[in-house]
Amino acid sequence: MRIRDTDKENLVIENAIDQIVRDGFQGFSMNKLAKACSISVATLYIYYKDKDDLIQKIGGKMALKFFSGTVKDFSPDMSFEEGLWKQWENRANFTMKYPKEVAFFEIIKHSPHAETILDSIKEFSDFRAIMKQFIDNGLKNKELIPMTFEAFWSIAYGPLYTLLNFHTEGKSMGGKPFVLTKEIMREAFQATIKALKP
Repeated sequence: MRIRDTDKENLVIENAIDQIVRDGFQGFSMNKLAKACSISVATLYIYYKDKDDLIQKIGGKMALKFFSGTVKDFSPDMSFEEGLWKQWENRANFTMKYPKEVAFFEIIKHSPHAETILDSIKEFSDFRAIMKQFIDNGLKNKELIPMTFEAFWSIAYGPLYTLLNFHTEGKSMGGKPFVLTKEIMREAFQATIKALKP
């Protein structure tokens, strides 16, 4: 049995993310990936059973990285405003630091692989529990108006992700150059808090 080579494995992950972000699942193949990594297709099968296994394992790694980054220095016991701002900071920092991984994670999230990946990560259920506790505390402390989860999510995080998309593209509406600053983020956050608080 051949020994796993960590550098080679990292190269495979990096190239797989590049290809899926650039070409989507339709344009992605094990042959193309092996060629991009200058390895044989047989070598890929040392690390992964098949294409689905590869996508799910890499997706799991990226999801874990994202969830860990999102809860950094965050506690569900923070006041609602403080906790939501920490979430905004963490999500913005992660997206700016790892734009390609975030683009990959977005593709995965809206794919048939999403459920399998998220179900395989124990930390995802921990993350969901932490976020539920945070929202429950906000409701209990009357810092948050009751609403459906989908409405809450779109108001609480939608403005941030719109700004991050502008930042990643380097332009806002009508092609106007755009760079996300703390001031602009804070301005959007204040409007978000106003919409969510009783």
